[in-house]
Amino acid sequence: MTSSRKKLVLVGNGMAGVRAIEHLLKLAPEAYEITIFGAEPHPNYNRIMLSSVLAGGTDLSEIVINDYEWYRSHNITLYTGHKIESIDTVNKKVRSDLGIETAYDELILATGSDPFMLPLPGADKEGVIAFRDIKDCQIMMETSKSYKKALVIGGGLLGLEAARGLLHLGMEVSVVHISDYIMERQLDRAAAAMLQKELEAQGMKFLLSKQSEAILGKKRVKSLLFADGSSADADLIVMAVGIRPNTALAKKSGIAVGRGIVVDDYMETNIPGIYAIGECAEHRGIAYGLVAPLYEQGAVLAKRLAGVQGQGYEGSVTSTKLKVSGVDVFSAGQYEEPAGSRALRYQDEIGGVYKKLVISEDKLIGAVLFGDTADGAQLFSLIKSGESVQGKERSLLLGLPDDAQKASPAARLEAMPDDEIICGCNGVSKGTIVEAITSGGCTSVGQIKACTKASASCGGCKPLVEGLLEIYAGDAAVKVKEGICGCTTLGRDEIVAEIKRMELKTVKEVMNVLEWSTEEGCSKCRPSLNYYLGMLWPEEYADEKESRITNERYHANIQKDGTFSVVPRIYGGVTSPGELKKIAEVAEKFDVPMVKFTGGQRLDLLGVKKEDLPKIWQELDMPSGHAYGKTLRTVKTCVGSTFCRFGTQDSIGMGIRLEKEFERLNTPAKVKLAVSGCPRNCAEATIKDFGVVAIDGGWELHVGGNGGVHVRATDLLCVVKTEDEVVEWASAFLQYYRENAAWNERTSNWVERVGLDSIKAALDNREDRLALQGRIRTALSVTTDPWKQIVKDKELRKNFEPISRVETV
Repeated sequence: MTSSRKKLVLVGNGMAGVRAIEHLLKLAPEAYEITIFGAEPHPNYNRIMLSSVLAGGTDLSEIVINDYEWYRSHNITLYTGHKIESIDTVNKKVRSDLGIETAYDELILATGSDPFMLPLPGADKEGVIAFRDIKDCQIMMETSKSYKKALVIGGGLLGLEAARGLLHLGMEVSVVHISDYIMERQLDRAAAAMLQKELEAQGMKFLLSKQSEAILGKKRVKSLLFADGSSADADLIVMAVGIRPNTALAKKSGIAVGRGIVVDDYMETNIPGIYAIGECAEHRGIAYGLVAPLYEQGAVLAKRLAGVQGQGYEGSVTSTKLKVSGVDVFSAGQYEEPAGSRALRYQDEIGGVYKKLVISEDKLIGAVLFGDTADGAQLFSLIKSGESVQGKERSLLLGLPDDAQKASPAARLEAMPDDEIICGCNGVSKGTIVEAITSGGCTSVGQIKACTKASASCGGCKPLVEGLLEIYAGDAAVKVKEGICGCTTLGRDEIVAEIKRMELKTVKEVMNVLEWSTEEGCSKCRPSLNYYLGMLWPEEYADEKESRITNERYHANIQKDGTFSVVPRIYGGVTSPGELKKIAEVAEKFDVPMVKFTGGQRLDLLGVKKEDLPKIWQELDMPSGHAYGKTLRTVKTCVGSTFCRFGTQDSIGMGIRLEKEFERLNTPAKVKLAVSGCPRNCAEATIKDFGVVAIDGGWELHVGGNGGVHVRATDLLCVVKTEDEVVEWASAFLQYYRENAAWNERTSNWVERVGLDSIKAALDNREDRLALQGRIRTALSVTTDPWKQIVKDKELRKNFEPISRVETV
């Protein structure tokens, strides 16, 4: 029996294409069998938030827009890591570079853009990259661990975001720009000068009016040579000089291409049934690179595919509202004065505020705001509407209320047109939010976020969303504390309390009983519920593998090229000739590309194929180092009194005891321990989650440290005399953390949130400490090394067979 549904194929798993699919599923959920091909090994994610990831404000997992469960729940066939290499426009088939061939009735090309790499001599050297995707982000973060000097070529928005992220990672950063002022496509000289001054105060350096000539170095970049004969040292060069529509596939397939893939007002190419949207598309001679126009295109195409009558796409007036390194900037329309226009300016050097309005024939045609962007939405609305601003110039420039505004923020929101973009990160308009409130029954910010994605990324639009909720929901508006995700309004403590009270024992049961708004949950709540249930019912709860992330499912760290990293446990960093020999033999047998010492005193086998993982672990016959999970990672030690003349205690023995005590322990976030043999602290115990420092006659116990992006020194918990006391206090602290911290909350954040005094009070009574120790030992008693199970279980080993289609997580 054949399906009556038409076959729709989307080439490109990015923001524009998947947004069109989201619209289509709402309009005609049963009309198509949908297949999506994505070249990257990731689900649909928010590329705009990469700069936030680089700057440490967001985790990679948090920028996923639609997780693998979303594709599964909508019966979408997804192939990640597949690049479509050919389109048979006659027989209507596409073929991927990995051999997957799929037929289509309708085809959407959303191939995006490629970063423009300057064709400089030496541009192919190691350490020269773009800033475009997760892979680039990961390279920059890895490079910052070993190198110090970075150059970013390009003083536009993307370049400044990359530079700020690298600065945050601890690198020395200079921005190279061919123009004599930064962000010349969005800002005028005055605003640019104010922005540069602010960035210089943060540590960024600028090399302006510099034309890059060549990249110097042998295998890896060493410096950048300029046309004027000067040069700048660099260990890393990031090119952020622009993007080009990715038209190669279309051109190869006989589809009309100009600057981009040429489309009509309904996003259709010159070949019927083939459409293009996003950065790869050219509409009326323009290829757009901002998210709002791309989402507008997606909405038009979805209606066309669903058979819904609608107005075609007529192009977009663009605006840019952004936060560059903590500074608010807004730009829209024509920011430089064309002939016959006039400009009004307001500048406050002390307050760091600059405003410029460009007016032609009594109409606002452009605006630049720096430092205070509150009026950006109103100004952009006036630019798009083309209405006269005569007599309003002063109030618009100074942000003063006039009669039309009625001095009321609510009235201004109400007057805002429905097509005004409220959430720039996710392209959500005012009309979409209002519809979610009035027709969709959303009565809280959390529900609006879950329904429309407004405020789901950077959160900058949340005040506007709250304002719309007050206006259009009225008395029905519910101000609630946001839950652990958009699927629930319940916070961590409420969920844990209800699980205890009602003795809920499965993820599905929790979601049903606690009235989750989405039946299957999401990538944020499922792992957290899986942890809370395992923490509360260690002897009864069966760990739900499908609620764990890829690394935890395969018990190895996935690398940027799709291979894995294997880290066997080496207790306290102490190994033996036999153990080293075994690791070397395995590395040789399986042709492991790299064996590296880690920061936690272990050996990392990098570049392992997925299908080799069970065999490697079987031959190693060593416990997993759990370098991939939210669990105990390492216990770092110095040689202590065993060899060091300064050592006062046996730090090696203490470290090994702690590691054997807590290996395989599941925790809310990763946990690292260290034991230093004297106050010289060579094991860096004072930046670990639990640190032990030997002193004469005893041990100092430190908690809440973090040596990562946000460095935090530990707080002194207490001083004890014996090794047994160290284990007792460590057990009590870790179990108290397990029972009270939120999922994904590091001890450093948790200690700051709850306060050291409250932790001391909870652990002060020895009877309470022993009870906590008993519970942690119960939890540990039901755990086993994952690889021992996988090696023995034939069914589990099937998960590691090589397949061409991506697994869902």
